[in-house]
Amino acid sequence: MPDLSKHFRKGAELVAVTLFIAMFGTFLLQIFARYVLNNPLGWTVEVCIILYIWLVFWTSAFLLREHDHVSFNMLFLMAPTRGRRIMAILGLGCITVAFIAGFPVIVDYVMFMRIEKAPVTRISLDYVYAIFPVFMAALIIRGVMSLWRLMRADSCDRELAAIAGDVPDIKEPTA
Repeated sequence: MPDLSKHFRKGAELVAVTLFIAMFGTFLLQIFARYVLNNPLGWTVEVCIILYIWLVFWTSAFLLREHDHVSFNMLFLMAPTRGRRIMAILGLGCITVAFIAGFPVIVDYVMFMRIEKAPVTRISLDYVYAIFPVFMAALIIRGVMSLWRLMRADSCDRELAAIAGDVPDIKEPTA
């Protein structure tokens, strides 16, 4: 399983890097066209925005760990282990249930957006926002998995440490 996770993470990183390179290349093309050729390209701004949307949600869904997100956890860190566990289960449970409840509506709305097109590129907006249900599904799965680990005695302490940011990143072996 760790090998599969490692390969998935590398693939997700490759997708994120590709999105960033495409966004940055489009941005540089816009600068070149505007200031060197004196002929601005309208579509480049729209493509940069679309790529940025995909980059943010893709990275948040598959690459950011729990402790990478901004959190205000002073009370959480001051609480004893049992209190941390209860707070983590309640907080994560509420968020996961809210995402599960909202998921069908989000999917329905994204599918509805196929009738709209981006103003310049004419890309169907269901493609533009298709990453959001993927993001939500990934967070639902991560939330359920985290809740499962919090409920089990053998993995609870490690999960609490991961939520608090006390778990060091795993170093990649160098060849």
